[in-house]
Amino acid sequence: MDKSNKIVVGISIGDLNGIGIEVILKTFQDKRMLDFCTPVLFGATKAISYHKKALGIEVPVQGINSIKQINHAKINVLNLWKEDVKIELGKATQVSGQYAAKSLSSAIEHLKNNTIDVLLTAPINKENIQSEDFNFPGHTEYLEANLNGDSLMILMTDELRIGLITGHIPISKVAETITPDLIKNKVETMHASLKQDFGINKPKIAVLGLNPHCGDHGVIGKEDDDIIKPTIDEIAATGKLVFGPYAADGFFGSETYKQFDGVLATYHDQGLAPFKALSFGKGVNFTAGLSHIRTSPDHGTGYDIAGKNQANESSFQEALFTALQVFKARNEYNSLTENPLVVK
Repeated sequence: MDKSNKIVVGISIGDLNGIGIEVILKTFQDKRMLDFCTPVLFGATKAISYHKKALGIEVPVQGINSIKQINHAKINVLNLWKEDVKIELGKATQVSGQYAAKSLSSAIEHLKNNTIDVLLTAPINKENIQSEDFNFPGHTEYLEANLNGDSLMILMTDELRIGLITGHIPISKVAETITPDLIKNKVETMHASLKQDFGINKPKIAVLGLNPHCGDHGVIGKEDDDIIKPTIDEIAATGKLVFGPYAADGFFGSETYKQFDGVLATYHDQGLAPFKALSFGKGVNFTAGLSHIRTSPDHGTGYDIAGKNQANESSFQEALFTALQVFKARNEYNSLTENPLVVK
């Protein structure tokens, strides 16, 4: 079947004992989804069939042994293994982590080779996936090591995009990690992504302070006055619309975030706690700054509800739509900027 204009979405299936396969199946229960894209699940039809039976979900899939066999009218499952794999729903096992890594590794190789257009990742367990080949705190760091660019984790909905200056590091390391160069790098990555991936010509970006009340002029810490504010002023002097630092509690409490196209938090929970309080179940994790597009839902493996047919697919569905929208926006941006002398 001719591909025509359909976007090929590669999907890593995540931890085999979690809710990843469930939210994938529920997303594609709606046959209209195949009008928007061609899905390729990286795993094995045996694993998919196990989940379908356990959940009582009937969604037809087609097993393929090569990406060249892709059928653009079907949900494709690229078989990466033939052996029977022990699935124990709701349990974190070494086996489930091992096969999550196989799925992710193969999907990224196909992404690099452009045999898939975008990558959508189901949740992994950051502990049981660890191995000699996967020695990273999470998806974002693994992707950055395998793709070109400087990554920025952005959690997003239609009205809120929060990026992280520091990501999966201990809280005790945050202050020493935040440097002028790091701030400049993350602002630049977010600024570029808002332009090319979301079509915002003059992005307005807020940067949150590190300390409570942004340090209260040095009473509760000097990093905001000594590092963050001077760096923001320096960036703003180049013409970028960057403002801050803002005290995080008041910033979200007063809904000031609605005045900005993007927000940069200084550390993981400063950004993700308010984001999930405001948007849990509707949010998308987008990895900005890389040569290829990757999104994921805003939740984890959900072991506590795995196999019970209780998982909500809304976030996964939003992640799919976001990947498609960003792919189109980036292609349009690249087309318009590849030769600025040509009017299109």
